[in-house]
Amino acid sequence: MVNIYKKGGLSVYQGRDLRKENGKIKSPNSKKRKANYGRYPILTKISKGNEEIRYIFRTKGGNYKVKLKGALYVNVLNPETKEIKRVKILGVIKNPNDKNLDREKIITKNAILNTEIGKVLVTSRPGQDGIINGILIKE
Repeated sequence: MVNIYKKGGLSVYQGRDLRKENGKIKSPNSKKRKANYGRYPILTKISKGNEEIRYIFRTKGGNYKVKLKGALYVNVLNPETKEIKRVKILGVIKNPNDKNLDREKIITKNAILNTEIGKVLVTSRPGQDGIINGILIKE
């Protein structure tokens, strides 16, 4: 079972800051536009329940982006047999991207997961793709 939530809202402004170093307020060249807004990252972790959690966002141009919040399974490619299996994630072993991501057990690209069939290197971007793909690592 997969829970899918539609999310909207603009929360992060990525335009020019209207304050100088000394605290004086600059006059704006233009008003705030929707194109200058962004969003906070969705940090993918192992789901505590028995459901995967995904969020759907509308992006620029009317497209949609699916972000994975809680993961249970990973699609694993075995490089020797060229076979793909969907296996359960048991835990996050290591995340070499950042020590804070490693400490919080957040799943990003290049994270190493412990699964039912062995160690897996994540090759997809769960916060961008909405799915976790990986390659089986020889031990």
